[in-house]
Amino acid sequence: MSAKKRILFIANEMSPYLELTEFSETVNKLAIKANDNGYEVRCIMPRFGSINERRHRLHEVVRLSGINVSVDNDDMPLQIKVASLPSARLQVYFLDNEDLFKRKTVFHDEHDKWFDDNALRTIFFCKGALETVKKFGWPPDIIHCSGWMTGLIPAYLKTVYKKEPVFAHSKTVFTIGQNTFKEKLGSDFIKKALIHTSLKEKDLEGFKEGTNTAMFRGAAQFADAITFGAEKVEKKLLEEFSKVRGKKTLPFNEESDLTDYLQLYGDLAGK
Repeated sequence: MSAKKRILFIANEMSPYLELTEFSETVNKLAIKANDNGYEVRCIMPRFGSINERRHRLHEVVRLSGINVSVDNDDMPLQIKVASLPSARLQVYFLDNEDLFKRKTVFHDEHDKWFDDNALRTIFFCKGALETVKKFGWPPDIIHCSGWMTGLIPAYLKTVYKKEPVFAHSKTVFTIGQNTFKEKLGSDFIKKALIHTSLKEKDLEGFKEGTNTAMFRGAAQFADAITFGAEKVEKKLLEEFSKVRGKKTLPFNEESDLTDYLQLYGDLAGK
C-alpha cells in the first residue's frame, strides 16, 4: 500500500484560532476535508497574542525547541506550540516569538496604527515555517499557502530551499484573497527578505512595492498553482493570474464544496 500523500497548510489565519477574513473558515474546512480523504495533514500559523492559549489548549513542543531564525543578521528564537484542531485528529503548529507576536493586536495597534515591524514579522514567519518543516523531517507533497503573510514562502521554496531534501517533491498552491491592508511593508523589506547569499533582489522583484497586492503577486509568480479565495480580489491580479501558462488555476466559487481543491491537490501530488 502506498504511503499517504502529505499536505501542509501555512496560513496567517485559521478558524477557530484567528478569523480575519472568510477564508479562515475555508482553511479549517480544507484541512479537515483533506484529512478525511486520506491525506496526512499538518497546519502552521503564527501564534498571535490574540489567540487564547488556554481556551485552544496550546502547549509548547519541547522536541522542536532550540531553533533560531536569522533575519537581517539578527538571530531570533522560535518557539513552537501545538494544538489539535477541534473535531479533527490533526495538528496545528503555532510559531511564536516573544518580541514579534506577543502583542494583543494582529497587524495594527489599538489606535489602528500599522506596526513598523510587520515586514520583520512576515520574514520571520515564512523562514520559521520552512525551518520548522525541516526540523519535523516531514516532506510535504503539497504546501498550500494562504494570506499575504505567507507570500514569501513559494519564492523561498523555489530559491533558497530548492535543494533541501524535505522539499524535493513539494508543490505549492497559493491562494490570492481579498486585500486587507493599505500600508506598505517598508523600503527595506526586500533587503531584509534576502535570507541567503544565493538570493538576489531581482529574484524578489514582484514583492518590491511591499503592498498587499505585491505580496500576492510575488507569491503567485512562484507558486505551482493559484486559487482565488474571495469574490473581491484585486482586479489587476485577477486579470494577471486567472490563466497563466504552465500553472494550474482555480477560480473563486462561493458554492464550492471544496472538492475542486481536493482535485487540484491530487493533480499536483500525482494521487
